[in-house]
Amino acid sequence: MTTRYAALRVVVLAHEDMNLLDLTGPVQALFTASRRHAASGQALYEVIVASEAGGLIATSAGLQVMTVPLSELDGVAIDTIIAPGGCSGNEYTVAPALVAWVRRRAPAVRRLCSVCTGAFLLAAAGQLDGRRVATHWEWAQRLQHAYPAIAVDPDKIFIRDGAVWTSAGVTAGIDLTLALVEADYGHKVAIDTARQLVMFMKRSGGQSQFSAPLSAQQGEHDDFVELHAWVAAHLADDLRIERLAGFVNMSPRNFARVYLAKSGRTPARMVETLRLEAARRLLEETDLPLKRIAALTGHVDEQNLRRTLLRRMSVTPSEYRSRFSAHAELASD
Repeated sequence: MTTRYAALRVVVLAHEDMNLLDLTGPVQALFTASRRHAASGQALYEVIVASEAGGLIATSAGLQVMTVPLSELDGVAIDTIIAPGGCSGNEYTVAPALVAWVRRRAPAVRRLCSVCTGAFLLAAAGQLDGRRVATHWEWAQRLQHAYPAIAVDPDKIFIRDGAVWTSAGVTAGIDLTLALVEADYGHKVAIDTARQLVMFMKRSGGQSQFSAPLSAQQGEHDDFVELHAWVAAHLADDLRIERLAGFVNMSPRNFARVYLAKSGRTPARMVETLRLEAARRLLEETDLPLKRIAALTGHVDEQNLRRTLLRRMSVTPSEYRSRFSAHAELASD
């Protein structure tokens, strides 16, 4: 017997100068889920893009998006509201009409969501007080300062706090939307949707907005940027300090001193971080045995990989894979 789903109505709020991908990323993910997994012709989602007055809305990228006016949604049942982010300058201005509409409709919806600076809209509408919230790392401090009653996490890709889901910027909105799909229709539907979107991986909300290689390279000396790229490509090699120092043509003693002063961590910690991120990706994206993953990432054996994960993340490799792997078979809600 084929299971029939009632399409969940999702309203995405559009406004002038919003980030194009903050809106189109979630919309495309929901459309792809519906197209791939419609049961007996029944779509999984009905997506409505709405704005204060309707009509064409210009995004920050210059492209325009056709919207319906919020007034057309009066009396219409809504399952989920998504507030994209984006603005024209360095200050986020919340449209009073959107704030009033969210405040009025929020009590009757099942979920409230924001992407990037869309969190400012939900916060202005009083929907984030007392909650943990994610937003783009560049805006985290400003959001926290403007709304001290919320707890802003500048690191997480997305956060679910009860019926409120918030995410970091741009592509993180797709990660959040895939998590919504998983909550609604199960792990298999979400993974297949991600595959159709040619996503490199389906990221969990607990992951950092920053990859270890990018974080290592940001704002550091050119020689160390090249070093980090080389280390990332040679994780299974002997990466003792003598070899690292030789790569940048420094003595081991001087290299250790300069590296610590410039980066705030030891060379050994840098190597461990890059090796750990590589192991995490393999645990998430492949079904390779732990012994092989340990060898490929320079952990030598399973026990070393296990000890590192326990010390840095308080989970074993098997526990990490069961939580975050695209190959895990999780029961649908």
